[in-house]
Amino acid sequence: MSEHTCTMLLAGRQATIDGSTIVCREEDYGNEFDPQRFVLVHPADQPDHYESKGSRFKTDLPKARYAYTATPDADDSAGIFAAGGINTANVAMSATETITSNARIRAVDPYNVVDGIGEEDFLTLVLPYISSAREGVKRLGRLLAKYGTYEANAVAFGDHEEVWYMETIGGHHWAAVRVPDDAYVIAPNRFNIADFDFNSPTTMCSPDLKQLIDDYHLNPGRTGYNFRLIFGSASNQDQVYNNPRAWYVQSRLGGGRSGSRPTDYDLPFACVPTNKLTVEVVKQVMSSHYQDTTFDPYQQKTGQRAPFRSIALNRNLELHVLQIRNGVAKAIAGVHWLAFGPNTFNALVPFYANVTDTPAAYRDTSNQYTPTNMYWLVHTVTALGDRYYRQSQPLAEQCSEDIMAITRHCQLVTDRQGQVTPADLTAANDQMATVAVNRLTKLLGQLVGMTFKKEKLQY
Repeated sequence: MSEHTCTMLLAGRQATIDGSTIVCREEDYGNEFDPQRFVLVHPADQPDHYESKGSRFKTDLPKARYAYTATPDADDSAGIFAAGGINTANVAMSATETITSNARIRAVDPYNVVDGIGEEDFLTLVLPYISSAREGVKRLGRLLAKYGTYEANAVAFGDHEEVWYMETIGGHHWAAVRVPDDAYVIAPNRFNIADFDFNSPTTMCSPDLKQLIDDYHLNPGRTGYNFRLIFGSASNQDQVYNNPRAWYVQSRLGGGRSGSRPTDYDLPFACVPTNKLTVEVVKQVMSSHYQDTTFDPYQQKTGQRAPFRSIALNRNLELHVLQIRNGVAKAIAGVHWLAFGPNTFNALVPFYANVTDTPAAYRDTSNQYTPTNMYWLVHTVTALGDRYYRQSQPLAEQCSEDIMAITRHCQLVTDRQGQVTPADLTAANDQMATVAVNRLTKLLGQLVGMTFKKEKLQY
C-alpha cells in the first residue's frame, strides 16, 4: 500500500444543506513527517515545461492557464504532490486517492513505470487548464491514454453543478462517474466504481474499455459490468484496511445497505444521506476512528492493535473540503476549507480561493519544526492530546467548533459586503488564519497544563 493513502468524500449539490458541491479528501503519509503548504499558484508561476521527479515524463504545457490554490509538499524533491485546489474558473480538483487493482487488468494493460504520470503530476497537469469538472475528466483521460501511469489512483473534480469521480485502470485506461446530485460517495483505498453503464450520460471512460473487457474476458460477473469486480481487488487487506471505512461513514450518514458489515466488499458506491450534509458533518466523519464501536483504537487495551484502519490517523497530512457554492457571486463561490495535521485534533478553516496570496502560517511551512506553522502546531497538539485522549477530546472538539464558528462568521461578514476584490478576500483569509492559530495555540497551552500535572516527578 502506498504511503500516500487517503480517504475521499464527495457530495452532489442536492445532498448538501446549501446546494454547494463538495470534493473532500484527507491526505495521508507514512509515520514520518511530511510538512504541507497552502499556496496560490499564479499563471506566471505555472511552468511552461514540466518534468516529473518520479519518472522520466516530461512535456510542454499550454500557455493559457488559470490561477489555482494547492497544498503541495514543503519538500518538493520527490515531486510537487499539489493534492487539491480550486482554480479561478471555480473548478475543484483533488488528486489522488490511492486505489487497488488486480493482476488480470495489469497483465492486459501494464503500468508505464518508465515515463508515465502519477500522483505527483496530476493536479499540476490538469487544474490550471480546465473550466468545468467534465473538462477535467477529459483532459486527464487524454493524458492517461497518451502517457500512461505507473500506479492506480482515483481523482475527483467539482464545479457549481457537477461532481465527477474518476479511477485509473491499468496503465492507460480510465473510467469516471458523475456523483448523483442527491448523493454522496465515500471512497477508501480500493477500486470504488461498481455498476457501470456505458450508455449513460453520467459516465465516461476510455473509448475502447468495453471492448478490452470483452476481448480479454476480464468480467467474472454473470450480468452487467461491475467495475469493482472487474478491475478491483478482494483481498484480506481490503477487509481490514478499506471496506470498514466505507461501512462506518455509510452507517453514520445513511443510505447504505441494511445489515452490512465492516468487512463487506459490495457496499454501495453512491448513497443518499438521511439528512443533507454540512461541512461540520463532513469534518466529523473525516475525523472518525470508529467512535461508539468496539473497533475504536482508543478502546483497545494497551499494546493491542485496532482491528480496522480508521480515517483519522497520526498519518493525516491535510484535509481539504473543496466547496463550490451556488447562489453567491462567482468571486466568492470557491471555498478551500483546509486543516493541516491529524484530523482528530485539527480544525477546518473556510479560505476563499479567489485571492492574491495565502496566509503565511499555512503557506510558509518549514521542513524543520516550527510551532508557529499550522502544520507543526497541530502536530504538537496531537502529540499531547493523543496520549491523554479522554481528557483532551472535549477540549479539542470545543477548539474545532470555536474556530469553525468564528471563521464562518468572518466568511458571512465578507460575503455580505457585496463587491469584493481578491485583495479583500486575501485579507479575510489572513484574519481567519489568525483566529485558527490563536485558538489552537490556546488549546496547546491547555494540554501542556493538563499533562504537566500528570508528570511522574512529583513529591
